[in-house]
Amino acid sequence: MRILDSRNADRYSLKVHGLQNPAVSDGGARSSTPQGQLRSRSLAIPNIPRNLLGYFRVALRFAMVCFLLGLVTLRATAQGTTAGSVGPVSVQVSQQIFATMCALDAAGFDAAADTASDGPALVALRQNLLQLHGPASEALRQFYREHALAGSGETLARYIAFALVAGPPPDFQYQVKTEQLPPEVLQIQGFREILASFYQEAHLDRTWAQFQPAYEKVSERYTPPLRRIVATSNGYLREILKPNGRTFIVYLDPLVGTRNILRNSGDQYSIVIGLTPDVPEDEIRHAYLHFILDPLTLQYRKDIQTKSALLNVAARAPGLPVEYHDDFLSLVDECLIQAVELRLRNLPSDKIEAALQSADKSGFILVRPILQQLQKFEAAGPSISYYFPDLIKGVDVAAEQKRTQNITFSAAASVAVPELANTAPTQGASELDVWLAEGDRAIASQNASAAVASFEKVLAKYPNQPRATYGLAIASILSGNADRAEQLFTSLVSNQTPGPDSGAAPPVDPVMVGWSYVYLGRIHDLEDDRGTALSDYRAALGVKGAAEAARVAAQHGLDTPYASHSRSGDDKQ
Repeated sequence: MRILDSRNADRYSLKVHGLQNPAVSDGGARSSTPQGQLRSRSLAIPNIPRNLLGYFRVALRFAMVCFLLGLVTLRATAQGTTAGSVGPVSVQVSQQIFATMCALDAAGFDAAADTASDGPALVALRQNLLQLHGPASEALRQFYREHALAGSGETLARYIAFALVAGPPPDFQYQVKTEQLPPEVLQIQGFREILASFYQEAHLDRTWAQFQPAYEKVSERYTPPLRRIVATSNGYLREILKPNGRTFIVYLDPLVGTRNILRNSGDQYSIVIGLTPDVPEDEIRHAYLHFILDPLTLQYRKDIQTKSALLNVAARAPGLPVEYHDDFLSLVDECLIQAVELRLRNLPSDKIEAALQSADKSGFILVRPILQQLQKFEAAGPSISYYFPDLIKGVDVAAEQKRTQNITFSAAASVAVPELANTAPTQGASELDVWLAEGDRAIASQNASAAVASFEKVLAKYPNQPRATYGLAIASILSGNADRAEQLFTSLVSNQTPGPDSGAAPPVDPVMVGWSYVYLGRIHDLEDDRGTALSDYRAALGVKGAAEAARVAAQHGLDTPYASHSRSGDDKQ
């Protein structure tokens, strides 16, 4: 998983007066492991030794405090209810996810998949959806064909990302500003309107009324395991959930099938679970530990970077996922979570050692030293929030470099690790796709310097590559370099239809052209060049194939100069 620092977003938006709206692609279908689908861990996950039994008493006390304060509410509720009313941690069923899955099934999504495990009601529902005909149904199927990716899991992840930011039916209006939409959602611009029409045509409100009681009954099965995961994890880490706006939600929808899709967007963590014989506690626990521990690795990033020499060792492992090769912070975060998982299980010492060897061979070489530091943490008094700097300080770089000299790393095919769906797949991708995905992830995490470096690397080898040019323009906005952003956006709109003398430059996506004109208009508004800004906004409205959100933003720009409505906080695009 690559960590996203949501706290940087406000800082960057203040610096550039809210110009950003990174409509950057995540690179599409490029992985043999479906995006968003949790891959099985190659690690065995061990148990708590006897001398740690006392921590269960601590866990019980912490859990009781959390529940008495009402900070953890584990119950089924409709998506869209405010986090304050359901607590930071909850089990939910979502009408938005249900409607989205119905639309996908009607479009033929994964039609060849084995549905033998589905109940008769789900089988009948899928059959009925496939037989629907009408203008909205046909428009839906055409849209799906035009936007389907090579892997069904990657396709599904896009639409789940949409469902998690969509509001309630019948309109499914986005619950965040356009500039806050995940890149996957920007890639399926127009689906919201299509889903709204299909919802009406297929009378999905009636279908939901039929299935909602069964969904909520299924969700009741997840409450005790989730409560247990929260109690044991928080008890071990000596942490109490605080009502600070961060949420962890388990969404249940049998139409998702056997997949588990894990996503995080800033402070909102979600795992969408389909139809599984048993509650996938390992996957839920892994996701929950990210929710608890990610903020620590962000808070103490400077301490962590002092150990970054170990990244050169880990990166030699063929099976280490590409996203960790240049992101030491995320590597440490993943190793920390795997080490905590080892302490939250009860395996004999030989099984623990086997798990540690597997972690070493797969490139997660910090699991072992962090596990050793966790043993010291268990004997100490403070919570992990206070102890974490000492934990990192205890990792001996020289000793680890010496220890790892003789490790024989596993081949790539034998290694797997859970990942969040905000991390674009890179296995099997081309060099260009991998580099573009790196830049897109940096944009999503508001890491301007990393995004600039990634896109400049692409353009050095692939001059005039439109996605890289657009990404570098967005990164320039994030870093406050309006002059460079203006130059890059201008080059995109100038080359939107390459002529015979344009060299090898590929055509520019009209979505990028539309947004480029919008950004140029905003830049000129901020420079008090209203006449040029108006020309830019009109040009955006004239781009055939531009995103609807870009058209709305352009119309807003025509109505009101960008500087005034951005400063007043009324800009919703």
